[in-house]
Amino acid sequence: MKILLLGKNGQVGWELQRSLAPLGELVSLGRDSLEFCGDLSDLDGLAATVRRVAPDVIVNAAAYTAVDRAESDAALCRTINALAPGVLASEAARIGALLVHYSTDYVFDGSGDAARTESATTGPLSVYGQTKLEGEQLIMASACRHLIFRTSWVYAARGGNFAKTMLRLAAEREHLSVVDDQIGAPTGAELIADVTAHAVQAMRGGHDIGGIYHLAAAGQASWHDYARFVIEFARQAGVTLKVSSDAINPVSSGAFPAPAPRPKNSRLALHKVQEALQLTLPPWQAGVARMLTEFLGK
Repeated sequence: MKILLLGKNGQVGWELQRSLAPLGELVSLGRDSLEFCGDLSDLDGLAATVRRVAPDVIVNAAAYTAVDRAESDAALCRTINALAPGVLASEAARIGALLVHYSTDYVFDGSGDAARTESATTGPLSVYGQTKLEGEQLIMASACRHLIFRTSWVYAARGGNFAKTMLRLAAEREHLSVVDDQIGAPTGAELIADVTAHAVQAMRGGHDIGGIYHLAAAGQASWHDYARFVIEFARQAGVTLKVSSDAINPVSSGAFPAPAPRPKNSRLALHKVQEALQLTLPPWQAGVARMLTEFLGK
């Protein structure tokens, strides 16, 4: 089996290089790859890449993820998040390949407090969310074999992330203010990559499980809950921090105005993916603790 991976240097793409490698020949591309075009803003080059590589599976882990900048850069955001997946889907349909693509909780409006199922009504609040939803729609319209995983609050030990930012600030300041009215589940890139490999193998084995799935860690937390967990874990690991536990102040989203509104309810129902793949998704705390252990070297 030949697998074409796009977005190899992103958080999820980096982990996918590990998880997909045992499944077959892996061609991994970043935006600046030389032999083949891995730049999702180059639609013709992208189509040519698929035709030259002729993969059995296309995994698209590349995206325009600068949520606030997208509000003033809508054309490029749409090209990368919607039109490029549409091109990949058309090429996948032409050669009979499986397309794996990643979407987001931002396709929803964030209202209420119930976990969204895959069939829940969408209503993106931002350009980023609108383009990710359009990407989903173009993939489905192509009639290619596909797996679309909607994820939320993705982090990885590699590169910058919310936890590292909180630890840096906690070492510098005696008081922190963190949003407590946005609820989701911090989800590790390695978990997403491992479930992806499991799903690709299942499809390869003849299981007809194509479609849209929600993929996140189990449980829920506000950003404030997340920050408290990170800081307490670090403190117990012996990290010296200035901020005390009772000096991490919960605030509303309005305290940090941004060009793109964030959904307040990012809860995703997980029963469909767990039943289809016979998996139990771990609680978010387990993945964050593992990431912190790796990052802190404890």
